[in-house]
Amino acid sequence: MMIVIMKAHATMREKSAVIAWAEDAGFKVHLSEGDEQTIIGVIGDGRPLNREQAERLPGVERVVPVLKPFKIASREFKPEKTTFMLGEHEVGGKGLIIMAGPCSVESRSQLLETAHAVKEAGAHILRGGAFKPRSSPYSFQGLGEEGLKYLAEAREQTGMPVITEVMEPAMVPLVCEYADILQIGARNMQNYALLHAVGESQHPVLLKRGMSSLIEEWLMSAEYILSHGNGRVMLCERGIRTFETYTRNTFDINAIAVAKHLSHLPVIADPSHATGKWEYVSAAAKASVAAGADGLIIEVHPHPTEALSDGAQSLKPKRFAQLVQEMKRVAQALDRDIES
Repeated sequence: MMIVIMKAHATMREKSAVIAWAEDAGFKVHLSEGDEQTIIGVIGDGRPLNREQAERLPGVERVVPVLKPFKIASREFKPEKTTFMLGEHEVGGKGLIIMAGPCSVESRSQLLETAHAVKEAGAHILRGGAFKPRSSPYSFQGLGEEGLKYLAEAREQTGMPVITEVMEPAMVPLVCEYADILQIGARNMQNYALLHAVGESQHPVLLKRGMSSLIEEWLMSAEYILSHGNGRVMLCERGIRTFETYTRNTFDINAIAVAKHLSHLPVIADPSHATGKWEYVSAAAKASVAAGADGLIIEVHPHPTEALSDGAQSLKPKRFAQLVQEMKRVAQALDRDIES
């Protein structure tokens, strides 16, 4: 891939001419327009690009190769951070986004009770699993479409957008009917058919890091989604598998800083799956804010001991409300805030 950097005062006609030149040569084009600079990404299938010819086009300042394997996700392609709106809230901006709710949608009453509680506490987006990938085939697998309908009802009552996991390409259209954000779980981070499908959907996507995945592999998975022109992608650090057994996973706080350095995409932290125990969620959540996360996704359940999945890592609503206030103070110390 090459990036064509346009001059500061390049006209729309000059930009269009560069795009037409690249497409006529059989390359795919991705346009990134910032406040001060326009970058045109030119992506091929390994064939060489005539760099000198591109540099002679009117309005072109210079042509630079992108050396990293993740092209569109890189800061080279887009130096400015990506921001976009989810409902009334901006993701990737100065304010942090809080997603909260139960691991699984278990019943209408359970979901609505939790939705109203997290909304009152300061959450912006409701999370809840309608389809649950589980290690055991005998564990609760979710309510399916019935759960999606409960999520849609909770959105109507609270005004919060909803996020839920999609597990296979054939399910994407159905989940898109009900959910505002598609979650790709850790187990599906390298399910390439699914990544293509959610990219084509043009729905916002939360991409969780695989439990044993390198940061580069994580960003390459994001590249699959971005390659379809779907720029509303969030990366999610949720801990990686190590030899440690006192926590469910090892929370890779480094990954938040590294991902934000390498990529322009917003980074969301998942302290619930990272720790696996509610006692440690607050500390990991505040560390995420300090490390530069653009938001958090936190599991909340009114009765964790009765939860059908991941009750041990779920906060009760009162504790979640307290955590939101604590995170606000950390954010303010860094000249950021929790979205209001």
